[in-house]
Amino acid sequence: MGGLAREDRRRWGVGAVVILALGGLAIAVIVGVVRGAASAESTTPAPVTVATASSSLYVHVSGAVNAPGLYVLHPDARVVDAVAAAGGLAEDAEAAGVNLARPVSDGEQLIVPRVGEVSVAGPAGVTSDGRVNLNTADEAALDTLPGVGPAIAGRIIEWRDSNGRFASVDDLLSVSGIGPKMLESIRELVTV
Repeated sequence: MGGLAREDRRRWGVGAVVILALGGLAIAVIVGVVRGAASAESTTPAPVTVATASSSLYVHVSGAVNAPGLYVLHPDARVVDAVAAAGGLAEDAEAAGVNLARPVSDGEQLIVPRVGEVSVAGPAGVTSDGRVNLNTADEAALDTLPGVGPAIAGRIIEWRDSNGRFASVDDLLSVSGIGPKMLESIRELVTV
């Protein structure tokens, strides 16, 4: 019987060592994951939740990001959300080359420049296809539209500041001084 009890103790001892080793390994993995997440948080914006198809923006993110591609975002998304969806800024990104607080628009291509590159962004609020984005354009960009001078450009910005983002180009009819005829003359030149 003494031999059997000694063998049982040895099994219990080996089992305890295995359990302790697995516990130590699990703790090491958890610490590594937490440290990795902490270092990633310091260099990348918070991740964005992907929007549903009925209320979404499609944004193509390229350049100095970790996972360039096409992303579906919430309608109120900003550049920081698009960058986060693309895996955050790459190590060689020129963070000052993009306005992370700017709202993004549907169909936009967002190019994050690398250190030493010149930003390829056009005038504020002008998309890569040359259309003026009503939600991001400054007065100078709006003033380039036919029939829109500084006064109407100012009213468009004032309406946007008071009412929030334009949901559609047709919302321009709510701006004083813009009627159906003017809207039709600029419809193809603007976007939201």
